[in-house]
Amino acid sequence: MKIPLLSLLLTLPLAADEIAAVADMKAAADAFLGSLDESKKAKALFPFDSDQRENFKFTPQVRTGLPFKEMDEKQTAAAKKLLDTALSDKGKLKASQIMILESVLAGIEQKPEYRDNTKYYISVFGTPGDEKGWGWKYEGHHCALNYTVVGGKEIAVTPSFFGANPGEVMEGEHKGLRVLKAEEELGMSLANALLESGKSAVKFSDKAPNEILTAENRKATALEPVGVLASEMTDEQKKALRTLIAEYTGRHREALAEDDMKKIDDAGFDKIRFGWAGGTKRGEAWYYRVQGPNFLMEAANTQNNANHIHATWRTFEGDFARDFMAEHYKQHEKDGGEH
Repeated sequence: MKIPLLSLLLTLPLAADEIAAVADMKAAADAFLGSLDESKKAKALFPFDSDQRENFKFTPQVRTGLPFKEMDEKQTAAAKKLLDTALSDKGKLKASQIMILESVLAGIEQKPEYRDNTKYYISVFGTPGDEKGWGWKYEGHHCALNYTVVGGKEIAVTPSFFGANPGEVMEGEHKGLRVLKAEEELGMSLANALLESGKSAVKFSDKAPNEILTAENRKATALEPVGVLASEMTDEQKKALRTLIAEYTGRHREALAEDDMKKIDDAGFDKIRFGWAGGTKRGEAWYYRVQGPNFLMEAANTQNNANHIHATWRTFEGDFARDFMAEHYKQHEKDGGEH
């Protein structure tokens, strides 16, 4: 199966971050919607309060929104520009490679209609630029990216999910491709470093859970505190933990990634825990959890003989901008404004 979007997704981002991310997103969303006829716009555009906005799904299923499969060249280019406003080059590369894996699965399973790499969808919620809130999402099998803008300045970038099946392509044209190589190797390296330094508490179970525990839950809540606190790590181990976290925040363009890392630091970096379950060698089933006061990152590689990775990033109050909206509405009430 051909990958019609690969070259588009791998082009350079828009104008770096010289223009504010919010303005970029609004302009790109307006352009995308403006490229659609009424029938396609009816599929792509939803009210901001639509139930679909928080319908977080990364498994194969029937989806709402406008799929790339139904877009012409101009509309595909406009959708790509919208993705450019959020993702870093690294994030775009992973998103495009996940589409490649869908075509790999189509060959392995001989199900080209089921594993269709053009069934990735764009949905826009509300009116771009509306200060009360608007948003958009990009979603398909193993890729679920959600963006919400409130007050014309605050951007929420979670829930954010990337998956890879196969975790490593074992044969064929794309043999050796490991889309989530960094998520796996950085986590495993940190777990082994902690174990080798005598911090056995990092491994909270010899058996990895079958799946990330937050799954497709619309609201993420803090899980059991497991593993080792950052405050108990050496400077080198803390640096490794920060690098792992940055692999998730770094899915997004620099300004967004820096803002999210600042929120993590402000909540207390030393309060972050890193816990591991399962094997500590490649080929063995594993799971890890990075949990701080305001966020959670989970990754698991247990399915398909430990060659199928899920890696998710959630924030406890920030998913879908819940905290931004609460504060925005509270301020409007204080000022006597309408919302």
